[in-house]
Amino acid sequence: MANKKVIGIDLGGTTAKFGIINQAGEIQTKWSIPTDISEEGSLIIPNLIESINSKLKSFSMTADDFIGIGMGSPGTVNREKGSVIGAYNLNWKTLQDLKAPIEEKTGIAFAIDNDANVAALGEQWAGAGNNEPDVVFITLGTGVGGGLISDGKLLHGAIDAAGEIGHVTVEPGGYLCTCGKKGCLEQYASATGVVRIARDLAEEYAGPSILKSEIDDGQAVDAERIFGLAKENDDLALAVVDRFAYYLGYALGNVANLLNPSTIVLGGGVSQAGEFLAEKVRSEMQDFMFQTIREQTKVKIAELGNDAGIIGAASLVLNGLK
Repeated sequence: MANKKVIGIDLGGTTAKFGIINQAGEIQTKWSIPTDISEEGSLIIPNLIESINSKLKSFSMTADDFIGIGMGSPGTVNREKGSVIGAYNLNWKTLQDLKAPIEEKTGIAFAIDNDANVAALGEQWAGAGNNEPDVVFITLGTGVGGGLISDGKLLHGAIDAAGEIGHVTVEPGGYLCTCGKKGCLEQYASATGVVRIARDLAEEYAGPSILKSEIDDGQAVDAERIFGLAKENDDLALAVVDRFAYYLGYALGNVANLLNPSTIVLGGGVSQAGEFLAEKVRSEMQDFMFQTIREQTKVKIAELGNDAGIIGAASLVLNGLK
């Protein structure tokens, strides 16, 4: 058993990433295939199976060499049944059964969870979470997602909806969210949210600013550009990032009060702003945390990048053994 491997899969709307991983969380090899969402996503599962079997054959490996296959998927996941529904970026509008066909065609046991939860496990186990038992992971991309780990276990909630940090209300009556609610965190602290803040603040800003000039000229500024200008001390860009960090710090300060994690890990595309972002979030969180929690809560930037999903997926299998 000690020498057996795990296959981790990070299923996304553009690509499916695979890794063969040992029990220490080290990637032995990895590969990816395009996610074919045509024909209502009906080709996705057969393509996953074919890719796994083809790769194992090329390595002269069999099902007996593996403990299991773990996968992170978008959508609403039923962990016990191994099914997914509502993964619209995969074109999966109806219930999809993954466990039965994958186990049947590969001969390897299968486990699945939500993709944000799986990325959280990866960072907690082999990344910035330093294998600590109490870690919050938040991913800052087009939207805002999260995974909550307490006492070494993922928190799922009554209907597997725990960790929806992006829909914490940070501005009552604020921007309308795609969920139908107003003032959600992801409307302010996502890659799209920071651009929205920038455009709003630019309307009332009158001083010198490269960001102001670019917005007024109709240029397509994005989160990377805004954070880059803030690092160069552009006054408007700094104001935008400070507002962004305020909303994120407000939400995460209260998450810290509720869960008392040792570490909060910032991931996703926006986290590429690095320590510049982390320090601003730490500063804003101070005003919203209970004193004893404030003194011991670390805020760190994710370390695993695109590998978090496949490593976390592998840990699903290993955690199941425990």
